[in-house]
Amino acid sequence: MLKWNDIVNFANYGNPTPVRKVVKTDQQWRELLNEEQYYVTRKKGTERPNSSSSCTLLEPGKYVCVCCDNLLFDADEKFDSGTGWPSFTQPATEEAIGYVMDNSHGMERVEVVCNVCDAHLGHIFPDGPLPTGLRYCVNALAMKKL
Repeated sequence: MLKWNDIVNFANYGNPTPVRKVVKTDQQWRELLNEEQYYVTRKKGTERPNSSSSCTLLEPGKYVCVCCDNLLFDADEKFDSGTGWPSFTQPATEEAIGYVMDNSHGMERVEVVCNVCDAHLGHIFPDGPLPTGLRYCVNALAMKKL
């Protein structure tokens, strides 16, 4: 079970080794994704809060990266954080997610990316429920539910 210190260590010293890597040109990403998905995942955008029913939908399933189908989260770790974005307490596997220090917009945060294709997913915060205390705040447009 990952804790906040693990996340900070990954962000500062290197991420877990991914199971595979997917690399595409910008043009290939544009052909694969719709405009909103491209903006969020490849340009580090953020969708409007509460723009997806996925925020409060708490039913069984798996969530994969919209860009490369990497398994990111299990619905068992999903919770309604009230923030307007889907939230999870743990990734499906330790190597599913990469972590990047983000000092943009005058804040210090940790960005979460798909560890396979480097798609921007959202950010992680240390204000989630116990036992992990983690809140992966993820753009719904960056995922597909299986």
